[in-house]
Amino acid sequence: MLRKIPLAAVGLTVGGILTVVGFYAYAVGMNTLNLAGFFYGIPLLLGGLALKASELKPVPYTVETSPKVQELRSQATITQEQLRKDVTRYRYGQEAHLDESLGKFGLSPTDEERPILVGLQEQSRDGAYTLVMEFYSPFFSLEEWQKRHEKIEKFFGPDINLEITEGEESKIDVSLIKKSS
Repeated sequence: MLRKIPLAAVGLTVGGILTVVGFYAYAVGMNTLNLAGFFYGIPLLLGGLALKASELKPVPYTVETSPKVQELRSQATITQEQLRKDVTRYRYGQEAHLDESLGKFGLSPTDEERPILVGLQEQSRDGAYTLVMEFYSPFFSLEEWQKRHEKIEKFFGPDINLEITEGEESKIDVSLIKKSS
């Protein structure tokens, strides 16, 4: 639940309240409260603004996960679980989700050409837990992604089969399918 609350919003809210209280206290001559409001409120407010400027929003699920698939999550590899948790929470100080990984695959020559992770799905494929990442990739075709298939599959670890398919309108779906034991 806490992963869904942006830290920037907390800083802005608490900092804003304390700053307003500090200004009010200054206006009515309450020196102690005035100092607390200024010394804590303004730094928190500025910190919240800085976080807001570097905030990367969570990737949304494009299809609601069914209860059956939620049960399959227990099959997920450590990599699938970590990836799902990382991209569905607020991040700070990153340009894009998976930007370093895409760079390792040669899919990020510049910030403008980098594919953007726009959606996530959890599915069951032949009874195996599958995590599908949906990328908006207007600068890299399906063929360019397919050339990197082996490298991407190795990167996401053992016990994963990788499937790369073309979605609609410049979208590439990268499916991480848990190998059968």
